[in-house]
Parts: sequence; structure tokens; C-alpha cells
Amino acid sequence: MQHGKYRFIVGFLVTPLALYALFVIWPFVQSIYYSFTNWSGLSPEFSMVGFDNYAKLLDDDIFWKSLQHSLTFAVVLPLITLGLALFFAFMINVGGRRRKGAAIAGVRGSSFYKIVYFFPQVLSIAIVALLFKFAYNPSDGAINSFLKGIGLGDVQPDWLGDPDLALMCVMAVLVWSTVGFFVVLFSAAMASIPRDFYEAALLDGASRFTTFFKITLPLLWDTVQSGWIYMGILALGAESFAVVQIMTVGPNGGGPDYSTIVLPLYVYQKAFRDGQAAYATTIGVSLLFVTLLFAAVVMRLGRRERLEY
Repeated sequence: MQHGKYRFIVGFLVTPLALYALFVIWPFVQSIYYSFTNWSGLSPEFSMVGFDNYAKLLDDDIFWKSLQHSLTFAVVLPLITLGLALFFAFMINVGGRRRKGAAIAGVRGSSFYKIVYFFPQVLSIAIVALLFKFAYNPSDGAINSFLKGIGLGDVQPDWLGDPDLALMCVMAVLVWSTVGFFVVLFSAAMASIPRDFYEAALLDGASRFTTFFKITLPLLWDTVQSGWIYMGILALGAESFAVVQIMTVGPNGGGPDYSTIVLPLYVYQKAFRDGQAAYATTIGVSLLFVTLLFAAVVMRLGRRERLEY
């Protein structure tokens, strides 16, 4: 069995590792290299400028705004999304009343609820952003029309045009569009927990609240930690870019008055709107380090003894 073991392992790894190096590692290396140049993105000619782009970054107020908003997304969105997903998954799997022949069961219609929660995942994030952009329309959008229909015609906020509301509106859309995925993920993980644990806890007089925090959450902790990292990456990356760019006002989105600008969108604006590709890669490099730091912090803070069942 040992004969040719390493050739066998290398034979399987060499192709995926080569593809990963070509399409993931090499673009990162190129980005770091271009961040030390004055490349416009259009001309083949450029020169090295050292750390000028990074010095410019430190004095860029819009960069700091976008960094603040991205960090807000990375911290708040996983907290709300995973909290809702855990609650819904718990109710679907073990939160219902006792029934004949089953001490532990989900709420009635749990299979239907799984489909409803997962439905936003079927839609493209661009379609979701467009739908909510129409819903947030201050004059004839669905939300203000509903408020008018229930007698709150005087309460007609300019949802995406108000700097104090726009960021929260965007975050609400991201929560709505992603919570269903984690409901299904956590439901699958909860289904693997032995029912005997819950039945024994209920026989001892434990409440649903106690069983969630003493049984469900500890046994799902690894899944929750992975979900937190994944949701944070979504919040720092393409999901936040698409929603902000499509929904918000201003040139290429990010408004009003840069109140919703995020790092991925700022990279796009600098590269394709302003023709500053080198500076855009500098922002992209900072986004890379923010993402890595976020993942490292979550893994460090979430480290705990592994529970098996």
C-alpha cells in the first residue's frame, strides 16, 4: 500500500494546485506589484512610484468611509443573519410542540418554510437589488404605498436618498437575500444531532431556550463559525458591491454623499470610472488584508473545544 503513495498524491494535487496558483495566487501577486506603480489601466506604459499610493490612501477620506462601512457590514450582517438563521432553523427542526409518536418535532409546515426561506437564493443578487430599489422608491414604491394604505401617508421616507437610512436599507436587503442559505445549512446540521439529547433534556425539565444554548449551539459551533466567516466574506466582497452599486444613488452608486460606499465599489470606481487602476489595486490590497484579518479574528475568538456526538 505504501508503494507509489507519494506519486499518487502528487498526481491528484498538482493540477488543482497549479490552477489555484494561476487563477488565485498570481492575480494577488500582480495586484500587489501594480499597487507600487502609476498604471492607469489603459496604457501599457507605467513606472514605479514606491509607496506613494499607500501614502495617498492614508489621506483619502472616502477610503476611510468605505472601510468603515465595509467593517460595519462584516460585523453587523453576520450577527443579524446568523442569529435569524439559527432561530428559524431551531424552530423548523425542534421548536414545535410535542406530537403523538415524536417528543421532538419542528413547527407545523416546516418543510414549506424551508422552501420559503431558501427562495431568495434562487434569485440573482442583481435581481434582488433591482426589486428592492423599486420597493424603496419614495413616490410609488411598495413600502411607502403600504404606509400610505394603513394611514401613515405623512410618513414617507426617502429610503435610499437619506444618508441616515440608506446604509441600513442596503443591509436589510443583504440580510433578506442570505438568511435562507444559512437556515438550510443550520437545519442540515441540526438534523444530525441525536434526538435522544433533546428528549433527555425535556424529560429533565429543560425549556426550549435552555436546550438551544446548552445543546444546539455548542454542537453547531463549528458550523456557526464557518458561516460567520463565509457571511463576512460575502459582506466584504461581491454581495455588498452588487447591492450598493445597483440600489444607491450617485455616480456608480455609493451615495448619497458616500454614505453607502464600500471598499469593493470604491475599487471599481477608481479603476473604471477614474482610470486609476494602480490606486484601485492599492485599495484592493487593503481589502485583502481586511478580509484575512477578519477571518483570523473570527477563528481566534471562536476557538473552543470540539464537541463530538
